[in-house]
Amino acid sequence: MATADLPKPAETPKSRVSTFERTLQSARSTMMFSEVVKLAIDSFKASKVRFLLTMLGMIIGSASIILVYTLGLTGKDYAINLISSIGPNMIEMMYNGGSFVGPDNTSTPDFLTRDDMNAVMEQVPGIVASSPMLEDHDRISLPGGIVKDTMILGVSPQYKRVRNLAVLAGRFFDDQDAITHAKVAVIVLPFAQMLFGGAQAAVGRSISIKGVPFTVIGVFKESVETFGQSEISDQTTLIPYPVARYFTGTDNVKQIFFTMKDSSMVIPASAEILQIIKNRHRATSVYTAFNLTQVLSVMAQIATMLTIVLTLAAAITLIVSGVGIMNSMLANVQSRFREIGIRKALGATSHEIRLQFLTEAVFLSLSGGLIGTILGLALPLSVSLLTPFKIPVSPWSAVIALGTSVAVGVLFGTLPANRAARLDPVQTLKYE
Repeated sequence: MATADLPKPAETPKSRVSTFERTLQSARSTMMFSEVVKLAIDSFKASKVRFLLTMLGMIIGSASIILVYTLGLTGKDYAINLISSIGPNMIEMMYNGGSFVGPDNTSTPDFLTRDDMNAVMEQVPGIVASSPMLEDHDRISLPGGIVKDTMILGVSPQYKRVRNLAVLAGRFFDDQDAITHAKVAVIVLPFAQMLFGGAQAAVGRSISIKGVPFTVIGVFKESVETFGQSEISDQTTLIPYPVARYFTGTDNVKQIFFTMKDSSMVIPASAEILQIIKNRHRATSVYTAFNLTQVLSVMAQIATMLTIVLTLAAAITLIVSGVGIMNSMLANVQSRFREIGIRKALGATSHEIRLQFLTEAVFLSLSGGLIGTILGLALPLSVSLLTPFKIPVSPWSAVIALGTSVAVGVLFGTLPANRAARLDPVQTLKYE
């Protein structure tokens, strides 16, 4: 008796079984971080407009941080260069007191002398210019009975270089004028305007100093306005030092100026010059070596602190943007309840859900921060490349902008991520 062959059940293709098993195994195992990133990108593609609008705040905030930081650096460089132009690499020696009292109770000041300057020039290397300064006062008589008070400074031709003076009309007196004791003078711009009505009108005119006629050969001004806080005032007249010495009859000088070859030599040279001059005078005499290094250091610290404060103020915009990211991610969690429930039903852990949504928040904030950083760097770099103005750009501004973007993403993405991780899969699957 022949047995009828029973039909065999249809076999499931091995490829389909293996694919299903791999998917199930993947859902039950810990997700790789690359998969989390891929899910974040897919979420971004699904809601491009909403995420782009959310990123807009991060873009503006990151660009603002870089631009504010760059403006701070630009202001710092401008202020330092402005102060430096008073006298680059300058050292100013001055006598501060400590007079000698003799047997008859007479006080004798221990002033600086031109011999001190010559001794320093011989012993200290790296000095490229020097000038003594002898101060005197007089009243200048002009035609028509006009009399004006003036401060007369006897200086060497190198004084122009030491003090970085700008000659506006005519010329500065030279070595030949000093050697021949020429009766020439260079007056400051406000004084020229007061006496003759302008810089060009003053050149070639004659003024009387100590009863001696002097020819005005030039008009100058300081490279930076010091508002009377330097040895130069609005009524200053410069004449060759040998001529001023003839009026005073002494080798004593009020100040001695030196210019070093390089800024790195200023501080050690100041100490060396001060020691040389102290060794040449009485132990009780007090002298000071002044340079702009300390002033520039303080100015740099102030400018840096202002830059930091302004940068922190700009970073507040990123915090505001973080609130927008948090709202967007909370709405994102709300719209994906069923997806979260299915993933949890297939074995996804709360940690994986939390990591997924936190990664999406960081991806959102970092993308906006990256675009804002590029825009923020593009503007100053374009100005530097296309114009003669050189704007300093610090890589730290980009680091601060990107680092703040990541921090904002983590900070404001934690709440939505925790909410998604705590959802009950049963309730989420029933959610409509």
